Amino acid sequence: RITLSHQHGKFNPKFRDNLHTRKAFFCFWIYSSIFTISALGIPLNLLVLLVFLLHQKKCNSTEIYLSNLAAADLFLVVLMCFWGIYVANDHHWTFGGPMCTFVSLLLVMNYNCSIYFLVLVSIDRFFALVYPLKQCILRRRKYAMLGCFLVWCLGLLLNIQILMCRKAIPYNGTEEYVCGWNCSDSVYYAHEVIQTIMAFIIPLLIILFCTVKIVHTLTRRLSNRNSTQQTEHKATILVLTVLLAFFICWLPFSITRMIELGVRINLIENTCSIWLHLYICRILFLYFGFFNSALNPVLYVIVGKNFRKKIREVGRGQGSMRVSETRITTSINSAL
Repeated sequence: RITLSHQHGKFNPKFRDNLHTRKAFFCFWIYSSIFTISALGIPLNLLVLLVFLLHQKKCNSTEIYLSNLAAADLFLVVLMCFWGIYVANDHHWTFGGPMCTFVSLLLVMNYNCSIYFLVLVSIDRFFALVYPLKQCILRRRKYAMLGCFLVWCLGLLLNIQILMCRKAIPYNGTEEYVCGWNCSDSVYYAHEVIQTIMAFIIPLLIILFCTVKIVHTLTRRLSNRNSTQQTEHKATILVLTVLLAFFICWLPFSITRMIELGVRINLIENTCSIWLHLYICRILFLYFGFFNSALNPVLYVIVGKNFRKKIREVGRGQGSMRVSETRITTSINSAL
């Protein structure tokens, strides 16, 4: 689920009463956050995609992963507009049942795909720096594109429950609808467990392993760097910055979701006060996480020196045919 404005897909009157005095503030805050993120994220991620697509030099493996990450961020911020209207309408869904399923599925799916694109780019940097002699085989463009295709498929597979259970449900027998969970509690718990393990714990462990090895290798090579290694290091610094931003934005939400799951399975005492605090934290941290989709393109521009150069070349209509012979013969990561 995207919000906790209802429990198990059905509104809890006592829970809503406890939130009534805060309702106007949170609705305004959520509505403003959603459209601010969308207003920033849509043009910025479009810029990233256009730079990668219009530049005549083919994307290397790292750029393929980052362009797919930008596509996932773009889909997410576009679909957030529907959710913003939903919040502005006091959680009354007006777009029909299929759109409820479609929007809910793609919001969570694109979040899942984002973290796995970061897993791929971490593995890519790991082989580029730790095992540089193997990069010609393991970092080919066709394998990068295949990896991205498999990530999109995995994102869909992880959210089959949403496809089956997220529906437009009549609210208290009225003609108004909420976009809620329409399956049993056990199915919802299973989905939350899958999301916690597959979309947080496993990717986190892989990224942490790769990052530790990358940082260790960078530290060891600081005193002995040639031009190719310097290019690899620039690309890696950008990747590490994007990884750090992702986890700063999404870690609070993931921890809150694990605490909520503990409350639901009675590992933590279930009280109205706890639900109130979980509701507030999940709202705040969810949209803080969504802000990452607008932040990534800014990081590319600020940290990625070669990405800025690529923007200038696209703006001047330059491409691979007008790039000097020296640039063409550099490392495949020189674009970053």
